[in-house]
Amino acid sequence: MSERPALEVADVIRAHGPAFLAKHGAALTGGQRRVLADLAVCRTAALGGHVEHCADCGAERIAYNSCRNRHCPKCQASQRARWLEREASYLLPVDYHHVVFTLPPALAALALANPRVLYGLLFQAAWETLREVAADAHYLGAAVGALGVLHTWGQNLHHHPHVHWVVTGGGLSCDAAGRVDAPPRWLSCRPGFFLPVRVLSRVFRGKFLAGLQEAQAAGRLRLEGEWSGLRAPSAFAAWLTPLYQQDWVVYSKPPFGGPARVLKYLARYTHRVALSNRRLVSLAGGAVTFTSKDYARGGKERRLTLSAAEFLRRFVQHVLPRGFVKVRHYGLLANRDRQARLAQARTLLERAALAAAVAAATVTPAEAPAGRCLVCGSTRLEQRRLLPARAVAEAGPGVGPADTS
Repeated sequence: MSERPALEVADVIRAHGPAFLAKHGAALTGGQRRVLADLAVCRTAALGGHVEHCADCGAERIAYNSCRNRHCPKCQASQRARWLEREASYLLPVDYHHVVFTLPPALAALALANPRVLYGLLFQAAWETLREVAADAHYLGAAVGALGVLHTWGQNLHHHPHVHWVVTGGGLSCDAAGRVDAPPRWLSCRPGFFLPVRVLSRVFRGKFLAGLQEAQAAGRLRLEGEWSGLRAPSAFAAWLTPLYQQDWVVYSKPPFGGPARVLKYLARYTHRVALSNRRLVSLAGGAVTFTSKDYARGGKERRLTLSAAEFLRRFVQHVLPRGFVKVRHYGLLANRDRQARLAQARTLLERAALAAAVAAATVTPAEAPAGRCLVCGSTRLEQRRLLPARAVAEAGPGVGPADTS
């Protein structure tokens, strides 16, 4: 059993949550208030529990119930284990690539006011980009499988929405629209390379901004307070113009190398929350200190101290809308036809592996063992002696080079 951290996010909430809610509660969503309430009572007497009693020595241990809130740092282990067991059955024996799509800061700010719309659009635009570029025969010409995981935080708890993608290093051959060929072939990416990130970045930018304009025209965006000046379509379009001119961050990491390493990655990322309890260092004098990695300095660890109120403000930014799905499957891994597509892919991959094994084991004709036909491999060989050319000439006409009489 792992040792419980000395300090937890719940301790910060219990100590400073009431003052935070008194000052900022009116600006919080119902979901954010619910998260603070759930985490504060997680594994305490408030939720009940059970007593374990040893019949031999009489020792007793009280175990309180957990809140099971998906934003709780203490309640993810059992959910992660069940999810990983199911996910393992979807993996294919191929390399997997890790691709990250990130929203620019201006759109991240708008996402705080419209999380359901913009996070949903982030998933949609990123997947459509992967699907479209992968289906292009110039790059791959295949329908790939992908799993996306939404994270909304950076190491310092600032709002930093991005989606991590785990994508198959190849797919079923398809046309430019992504329709799988009948029958399909399995097409693999070049070793160590997935798709060009510059192309992914530009396609992603265009798809996201087009979708955002559609959402604004349909009245699906909340443009209140500081955003009220963007209600007019012309003003909104003008606000978007600089975003079309920026390079959007799409990052492709080296391939994982196989299913086992993919599972290890998924175990770390899929059920992660904004801040784990083990990163907390101290809570004193109304301030919270926690560790963070400075990626601008090679991932060097440093300590960051915030007031308790600022810590809680940053923490609740990452509460997702009720019912929002933060882990999604697409393409070959989508729920629809998943089993059939994966079975098709496995069959093709097994054939390719068998063909490669046969090719590696096949003896070339020049290396064929003596006593076998170099063309068909038969052992039923008949031999005729060849006379030297001089002997043939002396024998006179009518005697061929193979005449042994």
